[in-house]
Amino acid sequence: MATEKKNEAGLSVESRLKSLYELQTILSEIDRIKTIRGELPLEVKDLEDSLAGLHTRIENFNRDIDGLKHDVAAEQEKIRSCQVLIDRYKEQLDNVRNNREFDLLTKEVEFQTLEIELAEKHIDDHRRAIEIKSAEIAATEEKSHDQAHILEEKKAELDEIISETRQDEETLREKAKSLEPRIDERTLAAFKRIRKNARNGLGIVYVQRNACGGCFNRIPPQKQMEIKLHKKVIVCEYCGRIMIDPLLAGIEDVQ
Repeated sequence: MATEKKNEAGLSVESRLKSLYELQTILSEIDRIKTIRGELPLEVKDLEDSLAGLHTRIENFNRDIDGLKHDVAAEQEKIRSCQVLIDRYKEQLDNVRNNREFDLLTKEVEFQTLEIELAEKHIDDHRRAIEIKSAEIAATEEKSHDQAHILEEKKAELDEIISETRQDEETLREKAKSLEPRIDERTLAAFKRIRKNARNGLGIVYVQRNACGGCFNRIPPQKQMEIKLHKKVIVCEYCGRIMIDPLLAGIEDVQ
């Protein structure tokens, strides 16, 4: 039967913990590189979304203006039709045979005149709406231009940072990948789960001044002794992080 210190692949707990801490160090450095980028990727995405929204808004305004222009043309055509009818009725007024016919034609002229006035009012309303929407387009285009300029600057800044850090990040990721086979799958999976849920991305920490290096809760002497023996993987009962002896982590413990 294999000893308690050996896993299925024959790697000692001490070896696994040491590799795990080395992996944590590399991943923390990758996190640091991501921090250098800061909020830039999110800022770029937000600006792109905002710019797309402004373009859609301009398109909608232009569509509305086209509709209003169509309505203006329709009202103008209505005025022309009404004017034709008025001219015809006025001609007929010269040849009326009785008062009844005169009254009917006069009322028709008055009605068509009111229709023209109403159409002219609609045209004025539509033209004012076009002016307002045109002003909105101008303001939106100005805002769009400003945001496009900011987006261009942010993208250039992000590209520069990515260019500067890409090689380092790729190298670190290769190192991290090469370390994973030196850690058993169960421990590695637990580490990744803990790291994902940890605010600072630390899945394994060393003991500091008799306390967990992650949550800083005090560790009982007996558990500290077990950690120093490197015979099994031990997690903090408070934060769930894997704990390691500082000497094994290559750090001189300060008591």
